[in-house]
Amino acid sequence: MIAIRAPYLEIAVLVLGITILLLETFAAKAAKKTFAYAGIVGLTAVLVASFFLESSTQQAGGFWNFYTADALSIFFKRFTLVTTIIVLVMMVDYAPALRKADESTSANLGEFFSMPLLTCAGLMYLVSAIDFIFIFVSLELVTISFFVLVSFPRRNPIALEAGVKYLILGGLSTAFLVYGITWIFGATGETNLARITAAFSSGKIDNHAATFGAVLVLVGLGFKIAAVPFQMWVPDVYQGAPTPITAFLSVGSKAAGFVVLLRVLQPFLMLPNMQRLVVLIALLTVVYGNLAALPQNNLKRLLGYSSIAHAGYLLIGVACFDGRAVTFYLVAYLLMTLLSFAILIIVAQQTGEEISGFDGLAKRAPFLAFAMLVAMASLAGLPFTAGFFGKFFIFVSAIAQKQTALVAVGIVTVACGFYYYLKVVRAMYWQPSANDKPIAISALSRTVMILLVIATILFGVYPQPILNALKH
Repeated sequence: MIAIRAPYLEIAVLVLGITILLLETFAAKAAKKTFAYAGIVGLTAVLVASFFLESSTQQAGGFWNFYTADALSIFFKRFTLVTTIIVLVMMVDYAPALRKADESTSANLGEFFSMPLLTCAGLMYLVSAIDFIFIFVSLELVTISFFVLVSFPRRNPIALEAGVKYLILGGLSTAFLVYGITWIFGATGETNLARITAAFSSGKIDNHAATFGAVLVLVGLGFKIAAVPFQMWVPDVYQGAPTPITAFLSVGSKAAGFVVLLRVLQPFLMLPNMQRLVVLIALLTVVYGNLAALPQNNLKRLLGYSSIAHAGYLLIGVACFDGRAVTFYLVAYLLMTLLSFAILIIVAQQTGEEISGFDGLAKRAPFLAFAMLVAMASLAGLPFTAGFFGKFFIFVSAIAQKQTALVAVGIVTVACGFYYYLKVVRAMYWQPSANDKPIAISALSRTVMILLVIATILFGVYPQPILNALKH
């Protein structure tokens, strides 16, 4: 059997992204969608290759001692590849909207299709990073790629505003992260997470300096995962960015951020009051995200605020240090969020991004309405959907850790979610439609949506495949 070393996966994705970028530069007359399809095929090949990895070593030595290929990292490499493939499919559907908004961007669509591959490589490196230097470099590869993608429609003032906000606050969060890493290095003399854990365990370090550094690192990561009070960029950036990029930010970036948080918190939880700080941030994030989503009428902003709420639920799992619960919730979040955005891209080209644009969708496009119903039900946490088990495992974890406040606030805020998610369902099935024009869906998009719907329902009935995935 062919055995592939884990670092080759990222190298393959990087080479694919750079190759498509170069081909786009010199093949001016080629159909731009060809580059998206090339990316989809290439990433699918890498995804298949990820099931033929060497299993003899968990962590490489020598030059690669900053990189791990444990079960958590391998799982999230596949998670990132699947997310990027679906985002590229969404980009193909979104390309006409980009051309309509700005004719000059149509000449650069090849860049639009190649940049997510570089982002994907950065995210794959990030989930394998076990050294602060490598975490920083991987994070910057991801962040700089997103700077370009968020503000890609250069003549759209809303997209430019989103890009500038993301650039400024992204730079600020990076400054916090680097400053925190500096303090931790000063206190321990190490940047490797395993050696930092050993230094913390020794009891020979300055706890005040280490705690200050840990708080700064948490602030830097808090911006990336959109935790309160570092979430101020989310609504405007999510609304202004091209919709596939909003989906990518919401799912891929958040997932990698939580994997890094799980790795970083392992040594940090030895420090005094660190768990209490994470619990407090989780409580604030859950409450703010749900309350701010209640009055929203724009679906992208609603999903933006709800992503803050979901970050709060994930932080409950992180505070209880339950990797399996966090992993399952992230998978459920991938399925329901990408499904929501995929439908939004198609519907918005006819009726816009307001929830009122979904009025009467059940008559115009029954398949899209049913798929959105499944997505909203899962986001709300209804039984027989992946979202239900995601919240269930998080709350079970909190009960096991006797975090009564987290459980109580979490259950109350879930009730808020029912109100604003079911507003979309009400619009689709109970409101009359002002537009009876049918909505066309490409075969590729329909196939992806069907797979997402099946997976959302399947994991809502039988969650074991995801729960067992980290054991291998």
